[in-house]
Amino acid sequence: MVSVLFVCLGNICRSPMAEAVMRQIVKEAGLEQQIRIDSAGTGDWHIGNRPHQGTLSKLAEHGVDSEGIRARLLQKNDLDEFEYIVCMDDSNVKNAMAVFAVSESERVMKLMDLLPESPYREVPDPYFDGNFTLTYELVTGGCQALLARIRREHQV
Repeated sequence: MVSVLFVCLGNICRSPMAEAVMRQIVKEAGLEQQIRIDSAGTGDWHIGNRPHQGTLSKLAEHGVDSEGIRARLLQKNDLDEFEYIVCMDDSNVKNAMAVFAVSESERVMKLMDLLPESPYREVPDPYFDGNFTLTYELVTGGCQALLARIRREHQV
């Protein structure tokens, strides 16, 4: 089974949105039994909480299910558990590497690296700017590109 972990700061805005969107895309492709998806945060402020209301509203607006998603803290063993660790920004990458106690890993990437044509190099945090629409658009494009990459690399 291919495994994907999305990572952001608090695990209430960007990474749970990506988790829900990726689950929807994977379900529509009929690949739920072949791809496992989760999300985590590098900060511990929101552990156990549901996603931010802005995230929940945007997902509901697009008919994307968010049931069962709860904030959790990134753990050192996630590096071994997940094949793709997809961070929302440079700070998340840096923090994830610190948690994993490694200087680099081929498993860790930024979501926007999957969309080289985009002018955005990071997914802006809507917790601070309130722009959940932009976050949704970037996350959706990134998740579609990630699924295409998984299909190429794993022939699923």
